[in-house]
Amino acid sequence: MQIFQVIEEAIKKPPIPHEPAKQSLKAWAMYCLRDRGFKVVYAQNADFAIEMKGGEKLYFKVTNTDDNLDHQFGWIVWNSATKTASLVPPQ
Repeated sequence: MQIFQVIEEAIKKPPIPHEPAKQSLKAWAMYCLRDRGFKVVYAQNADFAIEMKGGEKLYFKVTNTDDNLDHQFGWIVWNSATKTASLVPPQ
């Protein structure tokens, strides 16, 4: 799906670098996506959602490890060793 390519590009080439001492991973990810024009909204059972045209939502969670991911959500995973983020789309 093309939307996931745009989301991945937003976190791989962010407008600001993620600095864990200054902002949470969730806040950083939401900022990066909003900067690319996504409508990021509150989600009750996830960290946040991206609202698509037509009202459909894609739900995301953020984490610092890729262990035991629930694949009903999209995940933004921060690798502190390489200081990069990656996207794991929902299945």
